[in-house]
Amino acid sequence: MSTTRKLAHNTAAQIGGKAISTILGLVAIAMMTRYLGQEQFGWYITVISFLGFAGIVIDFGLIPVTAQMMSEPRFDKTKLFQNLMGFRFVTALLFFGLIPLVAYFFPYPTEVKIAIAFSTISFLAVSMNQVLVGLYQTKLKMHVQAIAEVLGRIVLVAGLYLVMRYGAGFLPIMWILVLASVSYTIALWMMSFREIRATFRFDWDVWKAILVKSWPIAISIIFNVVYLKGDILLLSLFRDQVDVGVYGAAYRVVDILAQMAMMIMGVILPLLAYHWSRNKKDSFAKQYQQAFDIMMMLAMPMMVGLILTADKIMLLVAGSDFVVSGRPLQILAIAVFGVYLGAVFGHTAVAIDKQKQTMWIYISNAIITLIGYLVFIPRFGYWGAAWMTVFSEVYAGVLLFFTIRHFTKQSLSFVTTRKIVASAVVMAGVIWLLASLSILIIMPIAAVVYGLCIFLSGAISKETLIDILSMKKRA
Repeated sequence: MSTTRKLAHNTAAQIGGKAISTILGLVAIAMMTRYLGQEQFGWYITVISFLGFAGIVIDFGLIPVTAQMMSEPRFDKTKLFQNLMGFRFVTALLFFGLIPLVAYFFPYPTEVKIAIAFSTISFLAVSMNQVLVGLYQTKLKMHVQAIAEVLGRIVLVAGLYLVMRYGAGFLPIMWILVLASVSYTIALWMMSFREIRATFRFDWDVWKAILVKSWPIAISIIFNVVYLKGDILLLSLFRDQVDVGVYGAAYRVVDILAQMAMMIMGVILPLLAYHWSRNKKDSFAKQYQQAFDIMMMLAMPMMVGLILTADKIMLLVAGSDFVVSGRPLQILAIAVFGVYLGAVFGHTAVAIDKQKQTMWIYISNAIITLIGYLVFIPRFGYWGAAWMTVFSEVYAGVLLFFTIRHFTKQSLSFVTTRKIVASAVVMAGVIWLLASLSILIIMPIAAVVYGLCIFLSGAISKETLIDILSMKKRA
């Protein structure tokens, strides 16, 4: 099987699973926004943002680190994986154990503090997923992760339906979120035994290697968290929970779309690392160009579509109380483009082992963005938060691009990008003409038009489609 087809089949499996889990995730958001209302949905956003901030701080980049180290010949794969599992469990347990104490000193409602305390279980489970997902990325078997994620989302939607049917309050709903995360992790862990013995191991020589590989990413991620989660946390301190709920609803849509970028680059990263570590520069260049083209092919229509249909999307997703969230969503749509841009070059930096050389980008971004948050959020609320989020994502993406170009000496071709932009413009015209129709009608028509334009313009060649769709193995 050719690399292109193997990558495409693996990605297709993920996209199929992600499509199902995304639909279920949107259903869950729709249920919570309508049931909780703006203020209590703001509580939910505050809880997951507070814990998300903590989770990113101890991330250590273990998904890309696992994918990279498992693609290298240095350690026995079973020994390495078991040590990665042990490393993640110990660091996550120690850190999340402190979170309820920290949350006690924040000026949040009592219900929010209680929810933060027991929801640490959920984020501990999510932290363990990092190593397991990295394993499946390396083996190009991300369909396993997709299956487990769908299972977790089914538990989430079914659980929410039951507790809402019986009129449960905010805290039981948060327990359902914990149950869903734990279900996802258990499914991933059980299926991993088909590939490797997924137990804990504690060998200092391997832990030292993990730390050496991950500390530059860890430092970068700690600064990353300032601009990734700092907006909602500061908004929760300077504005009321209604504003947090309005902004948070829009941000949840962006979060869901951003996951696709991380998912696809997670698949491509092991291939980039493999070619680079073995000095196969031509193969690396081809894979790098493909990654950029794929990201742009997804990011451009997402950004255009969100800007033009934000109000309709929020009405569909969150209900009439959250139509106002469409305004910040239009701004955050530009940030989605920045996320996809940054995903290409951030993952490439890990693949070529240049994490240290990109740290200055994240540090400077964090400092500038934090200053911006402190200046603009108290004055403009979620408008200031949204525009500073756009700045931070685009800033990181552009500077990472120039940094990667410097170290790889690889220049990207923008021929396909121009075709993508032209196709997105045609799609935008169609959306504008259909503006009076339901979003459920506009979206599929716009997607078909964009797809046809991409194909007719040659952004995707006939040969590439044949390679992807062919079921005949090649030598």
